[in-house]
Amino acid sequence: MRCDFKSESCFSGVLGYPGLAVVGELGSYDAHVCWLLFLMVSATFTSMILNAFEDKLSALIVLTSFIPMLTGTSGNSGGQASAVIIRALSLNEIDFKDIFKVLWKELRVGLVCGITLAAVNFVKVWFIDRTLLGMDGITIEVDLVISLTLIIEIIFAKMVGCAFPVLAKKMKLDPAVISSPFITTVMDALSLLIYFGFASAILHI
Repeated sequence: MRCDFKSESCFSGVLGYPGLAVVGELGSYDAHVCWLLFLMVSATFTSMILNAFEDKLSALIVLTSFIPMLTGTSGNSGGQASAVIIRALSLNEIDFKDIFKVLWKELRVGLVCGITLAAVNFVKVWFIDRTLLGMDGITIEVDLVISLTLIIEIIFAKMVGCAFPVLAKKMKLDPAVISSPFITTVMDALSLLIYFGFASAILHI
């Protein structure tokens, strides 16, 4: 296996480089596996965060139930932003010099999306999870922690999702290969830190 972190072979036809038909299976394997291995090891930080906050989770078990939704939403938000930016890069609609303009736009988009999802989630958690499904431990404060986390993590996810492909292309890396797994790994860890930060401040655990 030849690990080349600057490989632009897989899916690189999107950015004007030789495509999959030229590279073949081995080139695609090299382009994928090195970054996947690196990010798999990096995901250790997510486990470390969970271990560090184990006492808080034990004090209020219900918090654990919403971790998959929070990390999934942040990953989806970042993935959306990166897909749009990768397309814009492939069409030469933006360049590195536009990064602050892009960040400002995604900050506003993330804020509006975050508030919208948080409002819907607040109602959903209170009336469906608590009332209809009878989940124990859900209070107004717990609902508030979840909703505030959604707002902040979506803002960060949008900004990371739009910035990383631009930076990757500037560094001669292939955004199409590394953006999605990188964003997911970063946002998993960041979402947990935001979540437990709000839980500590609001729930005093």
